[in-house]
Amino acid sequence: MSPACSPSEPRNSKLEIRNLGASGLRVSSIGLGCNNFGGRIDLEDTRKVIHKAFDLGITLFDTADTYGERGGSETCMGQILGDERKRIVLATKFGMPMDDEGVKVGGSRRYIMSEVEDSLRRLRTDWIDLYQIHQPDPLTPIEETMRALDDLVRQGKVRYIGCSNFPAWQVMEAQWTAKTCGLNAFISCQDEYSLVFRKPEAELMPAMRKLGLGLLPFFPLASGLLTGKYRRNVALPAGTRLANTQRLADRYLTEQNWEIAEKLGDFAERHGRSMLDLAFSWLLAQNPVASVIAGATKPEQLEQNVKTGQWKLSAEELAEIDRITSR
Repeated sequence: MSPACSPSEPRNSKLEIRNLGASGLRVSSIGLGCNNFGGRIDLEDTRKVIHKAFDLGITLFDTADTYGERGGSETCMGQILGDERKRIVLATKFGMPMDDEGVKVGGSRRYIMSEVEDSLRRLRTDWIDLYQIHQPDPLTPIEETMRALDDLVRQGKVRYIGCSNFPAWQVMEAQWTAKTCGLNAFISCQDEYSLVFRKPEAELMPAMRKLGLGLLPFFPLASGLLTGKYRRNVALPAGTRLANTQRLADRYLTEQNWEIAEKLGDFAERHGRSMLDLAFSWLLAQNPVASVIAGATKPEQLEQNVKTGQWKLSAEELAEIDRITSR
């Protein structure tokens, strides 16, 4: 298959394949978040997770230059993907600090043209399917960023471009700039979105629907709160993310979130489903969600993720969930 072609549909997969926004890029409804690679897990454990993703028909692999202690994730993936790279949608990001001096950061032309080469080298590939700016750069005009990304698309080093952590007004500004200047525009946004974090619904998602952008939600399980493995007033399971990272525990383990999680657990149980089923299926029922990005440190976690998202929630069920999660 020529690198210029879109990745082929996965073989023997039960995963739904969706267009990313109004673009022609098609992705599996469950994506693999690669933030654990080269950091929390080593090369061999990363290999096991990636090979399991191939077997399950996951086609969207989402990483970033900063993942794995600045470059580790991309480096591990470059050593593992091999010829399968042609069959997947490989997404990465730039813009977060890659040094401590404040030089390798942002969305300037100078930095983008340098950093994309570093990512291509680490990933051992000639092209990136989806290249995303990881956060807004207040020091660089958006036109400069969009022109640099447009050049990468025209050069064939990047197929599509997207953004992450942009507020609605900056997404609109970027798309208007691209349109008026005749440049390639963003096709997607990657932002936090879950049953306990619904902030994007106020402004970002309406703007995305108007513009034809696809949403790739991260933290779909609120760092594990929505898995059902945590209980209020019970010691957090050893080795889990919320047990190991106090800032995440302080953020997610609030009284209001506990109450919502418990009610959602009761709702899922009444329907004979798991919390994981509910969290993923609800996200996939939201417009314009295209694929849910979920990380994994073990192959069995991927198997669980892929089994979820099959619950077709009715309008009545969605309305009940809205009542439970309303703030």
